[in-house]
Amino acid sequence: MKFDKPVIGGPCWTELGTSDLEGAKRFYTELFGWRPETDPRQEAGGYTVAHLGDAAVAALTPLYQESQPVAWNVSFAVADADEAVRRVEEAGGTVILGPMDVFDVGRFAVALDPTGAAFQLWQARAFPGAGLFNAPGTLGWVELTTRAPDRARDFYTTVFGWSVNASQWYTQWGIGGEDFGGMADMGDRFPPEVPAHWLPYFAVDDVDGTAQVAGQAGGTVVMAPTDVPDGPRIAVLRDPQGAAFGVHQAGQEG
Repeated sequence: MKFDKPVIGGPCWTELGTSDLEGAKRFYTELFGWRPETDPRQEAGGYTVAHLGDAAVAALTPLYQESQPVAWNVSFAVADADEAVRRVEEAGGTVILGPMDVFDVGRFAVALDPTGAAFQLWQARAFPGAGLFNAPGTLGWVELTTRAPDRARDFYTTVFGWSVNASQWYTQWGIGGEDFGGMADMGDRFPPEVPAHWLPYFAVDDVDGTAQVAGQAGGTVVMAPTDVPDGPRIAVLRDPQGAAFGVHQAGQEG
């Protein structure tokens, strides 16, 4: 992505909901060199922040509801969570949680876009979001995969005011033309039961080496390392608990 800190309207954080918190800690520590720190407060529910150096870069959490899937979630920064929720609903989305305060660190909500993809809204207070982007082991791109790209384009440009850079094959999202993510049409490449979803991509020094480490650590390779025409080298992986995520060559952000 073309910015290096959270900006209003852009992705500011990503967190994993997992069925095995300790297993996820071990996997991502081996894969990315993260240093996970679990909040000891009972009311925090096991919320774990992963660090690289002094920077918070992602979170790992237990599943808080039986219906919650094992998956990575993407949060977008907003100036006012309550106003953002109103825009989401007016544009045809569905709010499934919040807005609610999280201690003194911020206010958040969880929503579904009209195509079924879940995403989160984050109004920062004490915590603005990730302290590092685009460096190896940190968030570098986010991608919406959906069966209704036209509907999704209308929704997100209405809610967030994103700019759109579209070709025949791919759509890139931006803020003022500074691209941070993209959108892919699911077509017939996914089984019918797979819903629309947001996929975070983490920057890495070596895509092929990271895919190999993931397999050795109990994960699987969903899409083998490949070079995107006029883009970076990427791969899509799945952790041992089943959560999918992407990796891309650091320094080749969109």
